[in-house]
Amino acid sequence: MEFTALQIAQMIGGRVEGDENATVCTFAKIEEGKPGAISFLSNTKYTHYIYDTQSSVVLIDESVQLEREVPATLIRVKNAYEAVAHLLQAYESMKPKKKGIDPLAFISPSATVSEDCYVGAFAYIGDGVKVGKGCQIYPHAVVCENVTMGDGCILYPNSVVYHDCRLGSRVTLHAGSVIGADGFGFAPTPHGYDKIPQIGIVTIEDDVEIGANTCVDRSTMGSTYVRKGVKLDNLVQIAHNTDIGENTVMSAQVGIAGSTKVGQWCMFGGQVGIAGHISLGDHVNLGAQSGVPSSIESNQTLIGTPPMNTRAYFKSQVIFQRLPEMYKELQALRKEVEELKKS
Repeated sequence: MEFTALQIAQMIGGRVEGDENATVCTFAKIEEGKPGAISFLSNTKYTHYIYDTQSSVVLIDESVQLEREVPATLIRVKNAYEAVAHLLQAYESMKPKKKGIDPLAFISPSATVSEDCYVGAFAYIGDGVKVGKGCQIYPHAVVCENVTMGDGCILYPNSVVYHDCRLGSRVTLHAGSVIGADGFGFAPTPHGYDKIPQIGIVTIEDDVEIGANTCVDRSTMGSTYVRKGVKLDNLVQIAHNTDIGENTVMSAQVGIAGSTKVGQWCMFGGQVGIAGHISLGDHVNLGAQSGVPSSIESNQTLIGTPPMNTRAYFKSQVIFQRLPEMYKELQALRKEVEELKKS
């Protein structure tokens, strides 16, 4: 399907500079542009590519000033990154969705699967499951007993939802993700560790996306919560009885220990670790590999272990790199002091 620059500009509220009849039928990175493709420029580090890109159309911020003419037709927008996200969403929505139940799928007679759903080969839907309208359950996905799912959910291959868990609408589980496995609860005894049964559930609210091989553990009692709009990258671990606030995002390999409450609109970089039984406020941003041993108030951007203000952290890193040299100087000063004392 082809679109002209003018049609695209009208879709995203942009302004065309160049040939408004230039047509595109695919997307490409600006450094890998080709005729018939649309690219975008939002990071100034890539500005030099715009002068030679072969893409027919480039989305660009209104604020960007170019040094010379470019061969591509430009569409000026307030935010090129947001604009291309909107276009990609529209592109994705145009793809035909699979429908129907493969004869090799297993669906319990007591389960309810709504209209327009797709259930792939070797998928399993257990007793008492309720699946909303337009859901996509891919091959080898497993939905255990008494799970409820809202409309428009997508379960990719080998994702698993354990018994009794609750999924809202438009929840996406990528391959290998596990929702509702037992929380890590064991009581130490003289003879080893006795398992503490995890009788709670996981509740995932609307518009949540969970990456490949990410795990959200069921609670000991009550529910582990992943609130509306949360986005979790691959290989994230959410422990039992946690409560992840709305629109919080986490990069790969973040680990949240049990009974921790995370506020709304937080952002965690890769490999951040959060201790258990603490609270983080709203709008807390944590740099990659930060370790958090205690609660944090709202509206802070921190990094390190324990986390500190980013300016202080980078200053301390400069000092840390000089520690061997500073230690030598200290030893030399000690020696001089000892010699002065003797004299």
